[in-house]
Amino acid sequence: MKSFRKVLTLNTPTRRAFIHLTPEVEKALAESGIREGLCLVNAMHITASVFINDNESGLHRDFERWLEKLAPEKPYDQYDHNGYEDNADAHLKRSVMGREVVVAVTEGRLDFGPWERIFYGEFDGKRPKRVLIKIIGE
Repeated sequence: MKSFRKVLTLNTPTRRAFIHLTPEVEKALAESGIREGLCLVNAMHITASVFINDNESGLHRDFERWLEKLAPEKPYDQYDHNGYEDNADAHLKRSVMGREVVVAVTEGRLDFGPWERIFYGEFDGKRPKRVLIKIIGE
């Protein structure tokens, strides 16, 4: 069995953002040479997420509004966590959106269902954050 590891560094200019990662993951898969196996994509920060959904801008705006209703950023003093930092809402949003995804690799391709794509969700941006791509297989 082979193993391949690649780390992406992302730095969003805004506090919150959704970034389409599928093209970067496909490049990593091609670099790996792995044809059959599994691909893990993992947000390596507790205020960011990796998830699978449709690449549709209206849906991304819906996520933003829905998450802000679930865990509004302000007022900061509504959260016990806030004190040194003001990012309690980002921790909660990450909990809802998830930490990582695993996608099957079949015949050298990501084995998606219709419309599935991989996204990075940033909930406390404006600084460098890492995303791990780990691929195992043959």
